[in-house]
Amino acid sequence: MTMDAAYRKLLTYSYNILGSFEDAKDAVQDVMEKYIHLDKSKIDNEVHYLTRMVINHSINVKGRLKKSTQYGVWLPEPVSTETAETQLNREQLAQYTLLVLMEKLNPKERAVYILREAFNYSHEEIAAAIEISPDNARQLYGRAKKELQDYTPQDHLKHQQKLSDYIEAVVNADVKTLENLLANDIKVMADGGASVRVVADVAIGRDATLHMLQHVYALFLEGKKYTFMMINHQPAICFWQNNRLYNCQVFSFDDEGKVDSIYSIVDPEKLKLIKTT
Repeated sequence: MTMDAAYRKLLTYSYNILGSFEDAKDAVQDVMEKYIHLDKSKIDNEVHYLTRMVINHSINVKGRLKKSTQYGVWLPEPVSTETAETQLNREQLAQYTLLVLMEKLNPKERAVYILREAFNYSHEEIAAAIEISPDNARQLYGRAKKELQDYTPQDHLKHQQKLSDYIEAVVNADVKTLENLLANDIKVMADGGASVRVVADVAIGRDATLHMLQHVYALFLEGKKYTFMMINHQPAICFWQNNRLYNCQVFSFDDEGKVDSIYSIVDPEKLKLIKTT
């Protein structure tokens, strides 16, 4: 494995644990700097050793970050999975919905779940990576699976066309069409970070969502250019202002093909990675 390939692998591990590309870069850089000064005479496999270091460091960083978050809703930093703009292994990136739901897990449960589900690690390999027993790895994975039992990976690609219907209905204030597109129990989450005040952190239910969507569009999004993208393997609408990403909305669909979640990221610190096409 080349060093470039190893770096992409390490960065992808860290991003899936942290949910932040910038924090993942910092975590991998921290590990690389420590590794330079180690005695490597007893290290048989450098990539495996670095992987273990990155995973454990990312677990520790995640624990600190969760404690330091001061504002309302926290959403992961979105990553385009249709362009080559990052140094991540895009096929191994977790779906956006999964990254959101994994915020319910503690950092070690999150790491175990990611290693098992995204990277096909055995419980023995997980145990070696994060320095626990195989039985403990199984227990952590079982707890994570139970916490995420309502999550099912979706083929969101087949729903991309529905975003055209959605945005057309929003632009034209077509409430009837919007009602047909949205699930009854739809949930909208918005993250403005520390610098942008959002209209509401969370809206639950179709009626509340309809009101909020129309209100937000009229006040903040009307007239802005928008593009359709795939963000963390899910359909998204990106709104642009002066060629800079202003708002990224990531969509999730239920089994009936209705929108059941919208994740709206307006924190400018989380929108630097995605570039206009």
